[in-house]
Amino acid sequence: MDVLLFLTLPLPIILFIFILIRKNGSTQENRRRGRRPPGPKGLPFIGNLHQFDTSKLHLCLSDLSNKHGPLMYLKLGQVPAVVISSAQVAKQALKHNDLAFAGRPHTTPSKKLSYGYLDIASSSQNDYWREMRKTVVLLLFTLKQVHSFKPIREEEVSHMIDEITNLTLAGPSGRAVDLSERVMAFSTKLLCRVAFGKRFDEGRRFQKLMVDFEKVSADVVLADFIPLFGLIDKLSGVVYRLDRAFVNMDSFLQQLIDEHLSPDRPVSMDGDFLDLLIRLREDDSASVKIDWNNIKAILMNIVVAGMETSASAIVWALTALTKKPCAMKKAQQEIRSLMADSKKSFVDEDDIEKLTYLKAVIKETLRLYPPLPLLVPKETMEKCIINGYDIEPKTFAFVNVWAIGRDPEYWKNPNEFLPERFLNNNNSYDKSIDFKGQDFGFIPFGSGRRRCPGLSLGVAAVEMALANLLYSFDWELPPGVKEEDIDTDASEGFTMRKKNPLCLIAKRYV
Repeated sequence: MDVLLFLTLPLPIILFIFILIRKNGSTQENRRRGRRPPGPKGLPFIGNLHQFDTSKLHLCLSDLSNKHGPLMYLKLGQVPAVVISSAQVAKQALKHNDLAFAGRPHTTPSKKLSYGYLDIASSSQNDYWREMRKTVVLLLFTLKQVHSFKPIREEEVSHMIDEITNLTLAGPSGRAVDLSERVMAFSTKLLCRVAFGKRFDEGRRFQKLMVDFEKVSADVVLADFIPLFGLIDKLSGVVYRLDRAFVNMDSFLQQLIDEHLSPDRPVSMDGDFLDLLIRLREDDSASVKIDWNNIKAILMNIVVAGMETSASAIVWALTALTKKPCAMKKAQQEIRSLMADSKKSFVDEDDIEKLTYLKAVIKETLRLYPPLPLLVPKETMEKCIINGYDIEPKTFAFVNVWAIGRDPEYWKNPNEFLPERFLNNNNSYDKSIDFKGQDFGFIPFGSGRRRCPGLSLGVAAVEMALANLLYSFDWELPPGVKEEDIDTDASEGFTMRKKNPLCLIAKRYV
């Protein structure tokens, strides 16, 4: 990875850098060492950066935590960091020390891509963030607002079902459908209509823009951890890729703003997220004043958090159900029995409230395959004690929700897909275990004041799409493919996207 490029520098330069770092950092290190958590030994200069594989960071941190404990200390260059990998430690940090863990680290990618921390996700815990978050939640993410987009969700789900039907009819018998592609197209169109008032049928360009943006968001910029290594970031291309992704996204968002400001804009743009934010900017009585950069930064949060996460959750649910046919059959029987009584051809949101096993399937999917396997990194704002260890201010904190969802001390048979674990003994829906941040063994959307504000919007899309995919089609594996052949590898980036496409044969049921 890029962090190893410094090893190619001439030995005298390496020694000189080492002396400077040791001279400047040894006093601070001794002063704040305290009783710190256990962790792997690091190398000179870089600490544990050489162990950071950003393509599968949640896995490599989980492996290290298995050796060193659920609260693990790392040194990232000159920056101290901790990794949280169990429900018990997560509760101590995110509930009992919520304020201490409410900060955000200031890194080069987060600063660049958020227009100088003008968004919600990467902004520090301060008065600006509190007012902005409250305003955006009340403006965009109330239950009333989520419900207002119900017709768009239904239309886009119906469109996806029709597309899959046409693919099966047009192609040769037994032709497999690339569900990863179909679901991503659905998620892209849905998000763009909700956020921008347009469908983006030419969605491939937009999807590529998003993939590039996600990759640079997860890049390690060495200068953030070892300031003297800024030249390596330029030589490795990290800085160039970051600048290019930002310029491309900024140009895209500016085009959308210009379209919304046009007097000839379509009616579909009335009431979308961008329209509401523009109205907020023009409202002199608003409690928070925003400019165009604020709007772009917030839109970046919405687009990045909304598109990939919903699509990945649907694909992972179908993957898990395909690998466990008895669960697939049970989910389909529940939906089809309900729909047989109602004599409807489409599962709407009123029906979904009665589908207890479907909801359990979605929860179990989020437990095993959380959309963000590592929550957005935190930074401690004050000193605190976790598990008897001192956690100093300005410490990076990684919350590994992928590992927490597989914590053997919290979950029975943690690596097995068992939707029944979210049902009561009488097979009714168990609401006591929820993903709203109070059950610390199950926090796919985070917890406390930094919990994802748009989870209701995302879950509504996942429920409706998955329900209708299971209702409308019987899904079969292509000839020669077995359940165990379906991989569960995640692709590079901070989203838990399936690495290889999920391709299944669809046979129309209704």
